[in-house]
Amino acid sequence: MKLNAIIVEDEETSRDILKNYLKKYCPNVSVLGEASNVEEALLLIRNNDLDVVFLDVEMPYGNAFDLLDKVGNINFETVFVTAYNHYAIDALNAHASYYLMKPISIDELIKAVDYITEIKTKETALQNQVLVPKTNNANGKITIPQLDGFEVINTADILYCKADDNYTEIYLTNNKKKLVSKTLKYFEDVLVGANFARVHKSYLVNVTEVVKYVKGKGGSVVLSNGKEIMVSASKKADFLSYFQ
Repeated sequence: MKLNAIIVEDEETSRDILKNYLKKYCPNVSVLGEASNVEEALLLIRNNDLDVVFLDVEMPYGNAFDLLDKVGNINFETVFVTAYNHYAIDALNAHASYYLMKPISIDELIKAVDYITEIKTKETALQNQVLVPKTNNANGKITIPQLDGFEVINTADILYCKADDNYTEIYLTNNKKKLVSKTLKYFEDVLVGANFARVHKSYLVNVTEVVKYVKGKGGSVVLSNGKEIMVSASKKADFLSYFQ
């Protein structure tokens, strides 16, 4: 799949190195333009339909996070390219798809491009299609503990589960909520094979209740009750695998 990209980097030498690496080792990436600062980058982003932005963190008159804030609704993937590893947490919070350290490793660059290619291929397949999971709706049941015993609920009646420290909030299709003294990881394991996907560290969703996928910072899903839940960049590929 062809990926349209721009390079945002204030050092001309660094831009040339990355551009040459992409041309030689990642031929599916088409570099549409280069920017040396936030304002030039904004202009390129607004005038092009982009799949990925290779983004240096530190630039004149602002940084990468200032740029992303100004862009607002982001519909491209972001690969941070920096010499400073202390930006990693901020990059994750900005839903970066990949974090490359300078000097750039060719192997890591190829991995980043392959990962984004996989995501974009699956997103393209989703457009203008009804979201139909690969497997049929599960007819199973699970039990949730209560003070006086346990309650049995149909897995098909679960919209999503939300982490609450060592508890999990279970939201049902009848607008009821259950608070259970089990971790979200527990329910992720219990619901394996029942059409549930971990889309975020705090959310497990019933993919049969997904009615819309919204591209953006990592992307988000809209459930049948209108609830919109963010999809983290690290979970996006696995989630999109449910829809072919």
